[in-house]
Amino acid sequence: MVQSDATEPHAIAAVVFDLDGVLVDSEQVWDDVREQLARERGGRWHERAQADMMGMSSPEWSLYMRDVIGLPGSPAEINAEVVARMLARYQASLPLIDGAVEAVRRLAARFPLAVASSSNRPLIDAVLAGAGIVDLFAVMVSSEEVDRGKPAPDVYLEATRRLGFPPAHCAAIEDSANGIRSAHAAGLRVCAVPNAHYPPAADALALADIVLPSVASLTAATFSETALS
Repeated sequence: MVQSDATEPHAIAAVVFDLDGVLVDSEQVWDDVREQLARERGGRWHERAQADMMGMSSPEWSLYMRDVIGLPGSPAEINAEVVARMLARYQASLPLIDGAVEAVRRLAARFPLAVASSSNRPLIDAVLAGAGIVDLFAVMVSSEEVDRGKPAPDVYLEATRRLGFPPAHCAAIEDSANGIRSAHAAGLRVCAVPNAHYPPAADALALADIVLPSVASLTAATFSETALS
């Protein structure tokens, strides 16, 4: 893997990908799985639930499912059931975003790569392995491994720490409002690829350094100082 020269101010040395909505078209899968579980077990599902939980870590959203949606059982039990159902859905059909795998391969030839995701680690591993790109990522961090989920900066700060580069020398690829806010708060340069199903709010999108129409359009040139200025 080729590392870029980080000697000039704010030169991009590494790239950190979000997972859901960037590499895999999964936000509606999460929505379906959680809603089905809530309705099966007498929960109080509502139309804002998925948007509320986007970016939350697994301890955060499983607590939300118990306390707000009203699911019986402990947060740990709710988390385990949701993850099991998500893995089953991925095994049946992995909804990779068009052009995502090719974009990862292009960037891996130029930069060290990381994943900073709100998904549980087993789901991160399943997606990357299923896509055949797990070996292209030097670092993988789930927000369940840090204190706070997105929009807090914790998962991005941990990813850049493990990569060994200052956040200002790293770029993030994000699709959601909470993800954009998280990467921006951590000090990364932010490339937004707005989620078609759950588009980020205008105030969050305004925090991005660059906005692209699709992940398929990502190239090393996306992270030139001219493009990001």
